[in-house]
Amino acid sequence: MNDDEINIEDDAIALEDTDDSNVDDAELSSIIPFINEKYQRSEDYREQDEDRWLRSYRNYRGLYGPDVQFTEAEKSRVFIKVTKTKTLAAYGQIVDVLFANQKFPLSVDPTELPEGVVESVNFDPKEPEQMQDTASLSSPYGFAGDGNDLSPGATAQSLQDKLGSLGDKLDPVSDKLKEGPGKTPTAITFSPAMIAAKKMQKKIHDQLEESGASKHMRNTTFEMALFGTGVMKGPFAIDKEYPNWDDEGNYDPLFKTVPQIQHVSVWNFYPDPDASNMDDAQYVIERHKMSRTQLRSLKKRPYFRGQVIDEVIAIGENYTKKYWEDDLSDYAPESAIDRFEVLEYWGTVDNTMLEDQDITIPDELKDFDELQANVWICNNKLIRMVLNPFKPSKIPYHSAPYELNPYSFFGVGIAENMDDTQTLMNGFMRMAVDNAVLSGNLIMELDETNLVPGQDLSLYPGKVFRRQGGAPGQAIFGTKFPNVSSENMMLFDKARQLADESTGLPSFSHGQTGVSGVGRTASGISMLMGAASGSIKTVVKNVDDYLLRPIGEGFFRFNMQFDFDPEIKGDLEVKARGTESLMANEVRSQRLMQFLQTASNPALAPFAKFQYIIREIATSLSLDPDKVTNNMDEAALQAEIMKGFQAPPPIPGQEGAPAGVNPMDPTGAGGGNIGMGQVPTPGEQGFSANGQEANTQQPQAAGGQQPPMGGIQ
Repeated sequence: MNDDEINIEDDAIALEDTDDSNVDDAELSSIIPFINEKYQRSEDYREQDEDRWLRSYRNYRGLYGPDVQFTEAEKSRVFIKVTKTKTLAAYGQIVDVLFANQKFPLSVDPTELPEGVVESVNFDPKEPEQMQDTASLSSPYGFAGDGNDLSPGATAQSLQDKLGSLGDKLDPVSDKLKEGPGKTPTAITFSPAMIAAKKMQKKIHDQLEESGASKHMRNTTFEMALFGTGVMKGPFAIDKEYPNWDDEGNYDPLFKTVPQIQHVSVWNFYPDPDASNMDDAQYVIERHKMSRTQLRSLKKRPYFRGQVIDEVIAIGENYTKKYWEDDLSDYAPESAIDRFEVLEYWGTVDNTMLEDQDITIPDELKDFDELQANVWICNNKLIRMVLNPFKPSKIPYHSAPYELNPYSFFGVGIAENMDDTQTLMNGFMRMAVDNAVLSGNLIMELDETNLVPGQDLSLYPGKVFRRQGGAPGQAIFGTKFPNVSSENMMLFDKARQLADESTGLPSFSHGQTGVSGVGRTASGISMLMGAASGSIKTVVKNVDDYLLRPIGEGFFRFNMQFDFDPEIKGDLEVKARGTESLMANEVRSQRLMQFLQTASNPALAPFAKFQYIIREIATSLSLDPDKVTNNMDEAALQAEIMKGFQAPPPIPGQEGAPAGVNPMDPTGAGGGNIGMGQVPTPGEQGFSANGQEANTQQPQAAGGQQPPMGGIQ
């Protein structure tokens, strides 16, 4: 059995908080040295990555590192922060794509062949009253059947069993159910698998919104663009406090266990150095910087050893700054930091280490040499140790690269790609500024033999020099330095173009004006923007594969394991929808409207899923489809209501009444409006230009009645 397939009981098996916990844990177990060794190994491995991140951060902030040495001739210290412009442009484009529809880009759909819950069923009502029994049923969509036909001899009960918990809703028509979509115009189709998928999707979106996932996602995206790697953690269970007051006005908060997700800074993330991605990682360590209050708050969370935490606080603060923290902070205090360093370990642990801590291993897991565990240590003490409670055992961390590096865990970001070009731009700009300063001022040359000795030789407006003798103007000479800054600026522009190519973000994509050539037209700009979005497509695809889909699957597994609502469970699939937002909403809506117009053809209409089309049109217009569209039952009710607003049918015998005439008006005035009537044409009876006297006699209609004439009857 694979380690990822290990299942444990719902109740976590954890290290107990006993009265004898004051004994030094490091003397009783090898788990603490084991974790410290893993932490030191990961720290040594990522030292080169830390140097890359530091250079990236300095280029983003416009700071020169200690490796930059200036000569005496260089006076300017200017730093052109093009790295910051490129990073924020990439960050903005990614965020716009991911949250274009103002929703977290995740969806839940049934699998191609759903198991446990049948994909679609139908029944064909024969009497109108039977339709009333199903009025309460909801049906978001009708999808094609999966080809899973009922076996010979199957009954309606067999189909009911396949519906699972959703079968109760179809009890009124259980004797008429058939698997698959309806084959007749009167058939009504239900999609139980889709209903379960949509309920699970709403559940996950509600959990993501409650945990502030959008904010954490933006923070992760920023670090991904700047440093090349973004990290998120979750879902993990927390007890969230909900404000509540009783009838007497006393504060009585409610606590509910909910899944949580949060951003993890890449600086505090120490993965397995032998892994190239999270799927290969055997362990992950997160470094926490906690205050006394934050450390004490851990005692309220499940399976934390409160007595040991009190001992850790009594020992004192143990946080030691890393070499890179002073560069990240604008203020670097010289005194000791009043914080605690807490290491959170997620990964495999030998069973012998677990047994040393008197953790009871279930019988079904004793055959394994190692198990997934979560261990927290501080000041060489175990403050939490619990077997991984998730099924299957997964490390709850997700890492996404901006640009994939197949031979390293950490990716490549914007700042690293343009590191050399940023250095060139700074150098050429400093040269241009120094030259502009020299060329903008005169260089004075003094002949002291012609001046009275002992004078102040400084220059300022209105300065007076005392001359001993000689011809006027021979003692002071002014020389102008040549201006070559234009050549330096040409090289600067060339370096900036190289930055555009190295990052895949042309300057016109983030506001540069003066685009020439094909970019002078609207269609040309559209073409250039389409070409520039190629690099962002790859980045968003990385976000989908390495971040969004694992997070969605984590929430899905969390709900399947800990949520006991049977209506959200089934053979479902989580899909990341970030790349679908790459198409501009305007273009997408136009294509949808064009397809809707095509599908309106009576010959093609039966093959189109109009409800899906209308929902997608609403989505492309940044509208919530659940709020602006109706389901099938609501649409039927709306159609009945709209019939009442249609024009009433004509009264029998009054079909010939022209427009604008009220046939019930006894005065014959027509309500003051004269109808168009029937005008005779040449050659007809009654036409005055036939060369003879007009025949004013009206022809007799069938039945001896006079037909309408002139629009008045």
